[in-house]
Amino acid sequence: MLHALEIVLFAGLLFMVINYFFYRSNGPREKQGAATLVWIAPDTATIPATADGDLIRYGRELIVHTAVYLGPHGSVASISNGMNCQNCHLRAGTQPWGNNYGSTASTYPRFRARSGSIESVERKVNDCFIRSLNGQPLDSGSRELKAIVAYIHWLGKDIPKGHHPPGSGIKQLPYLERSTDTAAGRKVFQQKCQRCHGINGGGMMKPDDAEFLYPPLWGTKSYNTGAGIYRLSKFAGYVKYNMPFGANYSSIQLSDEEAWDVAAFVNSQPRPVKAFPADWPDIGSKPPDHPFGPFTDTFPVSQHKYGPFNPIVLAHQGRSRFK
Repeated sequence: MLHALEIVLFAGLLFMVINYFFYRSNGPREKQGAATLVWIAPDTATIPATADGDLIRYGRELIVHTAVYLGPHGSVASISNGMNCQNCHLRAGTQPWGNNYGSTASTYPRFRARSGSIESVERKVNDCFIRSLNGQPLDSGSRELKAIVAYIHWLGKDIPKGHHPPGSGIKQLPYLERSTDTAAGRKVFQQKCQRCHGINGGGMMKPDDAEFLYPPLWGTKSYNTGAGIYRLSKFAGYVKYNMPFGANYSSIQLSDEEAWDVAAFVNSQPRPVKAFPADWPDIGSKPPDHPFGPFTDTFPVSQHKYGPFNPIVLAHQGRSRFK
């Protein structure tokens, strides 16, 4: 016979188990664990069997297989470098802390200091085509742009306007107290990354040679110097919670130092150079790791690229106090 206390404890445990699985499948699209709470994308099986649903499914297909439709030999157009959107926005933009689209629909349109203007989801998508895919924008009236935007809005359909759920986007890492070390980063790359991305960082194609299985991290087919991930803080947070293969936010393989150093190594390698002189019209709003001048401070370009970034942050804070 069970004692009353044992019965109460058992009942409580059973309730927690039932509650966890109920909310995982039916509740708010966030996943709760002992130490984490992250956004979980809606199930694609719930996309409606309608014309709108067809557009959403096509949008997801374009994210996963961008190169097939819009790459150098694309069936629709040839406007990008051969990478897929999914190469940076993991699992079709759904992986927690994997540069996902969890908060895109809920936070756009919004003001972005980089452009100095209010930006739409459409503008955000085309910025990725121009920068991360080193290509040209989609036509504003194209079915492809409408489909990608429809998919992004579907992913965020359960997120309240203005809400930024945990696990969405890229997790910010604390700045190092030192400069990033590209030599140390090279060793991390050799030990952890080159088996997928290749000894020369050129990536690995799928057997059909139509798209990348693992994307190029540098070289002519990689993202250009205007891409968001060219900023070390973006890249470091991205690799920390997603790389190497098999890692995720609940199974981390890299230390903060390794993530920063490998990001610095990769972004020190040659890639397409594309100037965006209209970026950051208010130069005082540039983030400390934006590696292109002019700046409102006297720190060298090399420090804005490789750090240490905390002195830049403190200098800007001090200037703000005395304005």
